Amino acid sequence: MSNGTVAVVGSINIDLLLMVDRLPAAGETVLGTGGTLSPGGKGANQAVAAARQGATVLMVGAVGSDAHASEATRLLQDSGVSLDLVAAVEGPTGLAVVSVDSNAENSIVVIPGANNHVDSNMVAADLPRLRSCGVVVLQGELPLATTDFTVRELRDSEVLVVLNLAPVIPLSAESIRSADVLIVNEHEAIEALRLLSKEPQPQVGPEMHDADTVRSALALADSLVSAGVQSAVITLGACGAVVGETRGSVHVPPVAVDAVDTTGAGDAFVGAVAAGLAEGLSLHAAAELAVAVAAQSVISYGAQESYPWRTGSSPALS
Repeated sequence: MSNGTVAVVGSINIDLLLMVDRLPAAGETVLGTGGTLSPGGKGANQAVAAARQGATVLMVGAVGSDAHASEATRLLQDSGVSLDLVAAVEGPTGLAVVSVDSNAENSIVVIPGANNHVDSNMVAADLPRLRSCGVVVLQGELPLATTDFTVRELRDSEVLVVLNLAPVIPLSAESIRSADVLIVNEHEAIEALRLLSKEPQPQVGPEMHDADTVRSALALADSLVSAGVQSAVITLGACGAVVGETRGSVHVPPVAVDAVDTTGAGDAFVGAVAAGLAEGLSLHAAAELAVAVAAQSVISYGAQESYPWRTGSSPALS
């Protein structure tokens, strides 16, 4: 696939960023800093990441009628993403409250707002534009029916469908198998296997060593492909990623950095994979690019603001 256009059908939010020494336990109050607002949403994040890696990007989504709408789309515009298919609807723009602790771990609460208005009828009207793209990216922050409809409508087209099943929503096994590339983390991979097999799956151990993490992910990727997924990428954070295809699964090594904020790193990865595929890279090469992009994204605070720009004519990072 060498059509360099990526369409992202997904969420657009405003992020409220809070910094704390540690994340609070249930019922606990902690003091923090921050309180800044910045553009976010998994769909918008992925669109910005893809655009900054050289892809022509089209965003399909919705913002509200409140004062947050313009801020939510600011970095989409600055990154050159087309907003022709972003609707303005009555009500609030989506909101995510992001807490980041001193170890760069985060917790996130998302209020969908206008994202719930991105329905099948909206996508149906945009299908001619979507079918002209090289890659279409979907996530789990839109209504289930919208994601399911989009995957099914593009199933027999020439478009590469990248499904980032995050958060995990109860898509049908048929829809998950219809995606050309499934991108998940380890926990999401286990949930995806549950949806595909309807059987209990083993849990990921919280104290696994790096080698165990990679071995577990290789096995999970093989299981996803055996369950009918066309290809799978499992993100492993500081351990890199695993790419699973019918010919087997391979580990993509990490890029070592000193992380300060992992918010949006997974979205940076997904957007970079989409940009690489649209440019004609193999899935493995696109994942290598994505590991590097995601690593660069965690060395500064925020999501979209932290995403690196491509420099030159080859996939390279600023």
